[in-house]
Formats: sequence, C-alpha cells, structure tokens
Amino acid sequence: MKRNRLGKSELYVSEIGLGCMSLGTEKKHALSLLHEAMDRGINFLDTADLYDEGRNEELVGEALRGRRSDVVLATKVGNRWEPGKEGWSWDPSKAYIKAAVKDSLRRLQTDYIDLYQLHGGTLDDPIDETIEAFEELKQEGVIRYYGISSIRPNVIREYVQRSNIVSVMSQYSILDRRPEETVLPLLRDKGISLIARGPVAKGILTSDGHRKAEKGYLDYSQDELSPLLGSLNVLGEGSRDIAHTAIRYALSDAAVAAVIPGASSIPQLVHNIEAAHAEELSDRDIDAIRRISRSNQYEQHR
Repeated sequence: MKRNRLGKSELYVSEIGLGCMSLGTEKKHALSLLHEAMDRGINFLDTADLYDEGRNEELVGEALRGRRSDVVLATKVGNRWEPGKEGWSWDPSKAYIKAAVKDSLRRLQTDYIDLYQLHGGTLDDPIDETIEAFEELKQEGVIRYYGISSIRPNVIREYVQRSNIVSVMSQYSILDRRPEETVLPLLRDKGISLIARGPVAKGILTSDGHRKAEKGYLDYSQDELSPLLGSLNVLGEGSRDIAHTAIRYALSDAAVAAVIPGASSIPQLVHNIEAAHAEELSDRDIDAIRRISRSNQYEQHR
C-alpha cells in the first residue's frame, strides 16, 4: 500500500489507516481485525485513551506484541476520566498530559508513541502550556511527534502558528467538505498533513448508504442524500464503488496523508483496504463530485 509522509516528520503512514474506535471490546474479535489490517499493509493505527475507558489502547497494545516497529502508532489525550465521576472532563493542562501519557504507554505496552494528539481543544485552553507538555515529551523520547484532533479552524490556526504539530486530524468527506474552506489551504501552505476521519460519513457513502441516510447528515436531509448517492454510484460505475470513490476523494487533496475509516468486521476492513487499489479520481471526477455535493462551511469556531 502507498505510504505518505506525515507533515515534515520522519513518519510514513499507509494512505489508508485504521481508526480503532470501532473495534469493540471483545478481545478475540478486536485482535483479529488489527492483525488482518497489519497483514494487509496498514501500518497506521489510531486510538485514544478515551475509547472504552482505555480498553481500546489495551487491545491495540496486545495486537502489537512483536510487531511494534512495523506500525506508526497514534493515540490521543485531553479527555479525563476519573473513577466514581460521571462522564469525561476536558483537561489540556501540562500536568495531566504528562501523567496521562504514562497510562497510555502502559496500556499500549510500548515505551514511545509515534504521534500523540490533543483530542480537541478551545481558545480558552492554556495553549502554550499544552504545547510545552508535548515538546517536553518529545525531548524525553516518550513521543516522536505530536498533532491535534480538531474540527475548529480557530483552534487549528493557533496550533499551526504556535507549535510544531505535524498533523491535524479532522472530519473530511464528500458530505463534509468544510476543511476545504480554510483548513486544507492552511495545512498545504505550512507542510502539515491532514488525517481524514469519517471518509465514508458514518456509512452513508457506502453501498448500504440509502438505509443509513434516513436521519440525514450535517446540513443534508435524507431527500438531498438519495439523489446524491445515486449520482456517486453512476460516477464510479465500472471502476469504483461508492465507498472507494469516497475514500479516494478524501485522499485527493495534497494535504491529506491518510484516511482512517473504522471497521467493525473483517469484510468491512478488507473493503476499505481495497480502496488503495481502486482507480484514483481524475480532475473531471473531482469536479463532478464538487458539483453534486455541497461546499459546506464552518458556522462556528471560524
């Protein structure tokens, strides 16, 4: 599978990675998915301490026994869970980040994280303190690089200007083209990569999409999605199915290093991986997709 450089880092990630959130908590099933992904060329795994209260990191760590050097391992920090308290609290403080990384390392059964990402963020955060925490972890060799996972352009701009992030993870798909407005041009200009999550829009951009589109998506109603899905099927007819068209669209921007669709079954995983071998979109294809879809824009956090 093709590998792309992540920003200006020394990390080269498979263009299709695995978003691990959908693995589930059953050990045998999760390990089979992770091993299948790695066996088929995926070297980029993305998890978070938030997922299943750390259980997801534990499963990823177990799957990586004996294979750690083959993988670019990404996880996230910032959402704090405390036993006895309901829900999660947001904590981007230096003290918390430097404590939380130790727990992630233990669960992941490794002594370093390739890409450590802030799992959110607002302009009210102590941004300089947060950056200082990541920089110190780099100096200590605990993490190799860091990034941010965010859909807020105003926050992304702050980290682009004030830190050494190599990547931004953000939702991006044919149905969510908001990053095209400001985020992707900014990242291209600064040599920072986008990691695109949600490329098939919760399964709407798949062969089963009509059923999953019943509740709409972002500013699309079900009535708008049905003809759009029909047009996308016609566009890829003979060369790509709709999911592969969607994944190739997210990868078509030069700033996008990888997409990370989730997978809850082996057939779903294999189908996602097959997009790596699907015909790339032509300029004409991209223009057609942009004509039939909406150029969404961020209404908040601009």
